[in-house]
Amino acid sequence: MVVSYKKLWKLLIDRDMKKKDLAEKANISSYTLSKLNRGNNVTTDVLVRICKALDCTFDEIMEVVDGDNLNS
Repeated sequence: MVVSYKKLWKLLIDRDMKKKDLAEKANISSYTLSKLNRGNNVTTDVLVRICKALDCTFDEIMEVVDGDNLNS
C-alpha cells in the first residue's frame, strides 16, 4: 500500500493553482513539494498545512492505494 497524491494535483487544476502557488500558500519547501510529486512520505504537519491552505480534508488530497495499481 502506498499514498497517492493524484487527488491533490487534480484539486490544484480545478482551482487553477500551480504547485508553486500551493508551496507559498501552505508554507512548504520546494523539496517537500518534490517529495509529494514523487509520492514519497511527508509529515502529517505538511498535510495539515496543505489542507488549511486549500480549505479541504485529507481524503480530498490523498488516498492509500495498492502499490501494484499505482501506475494503472
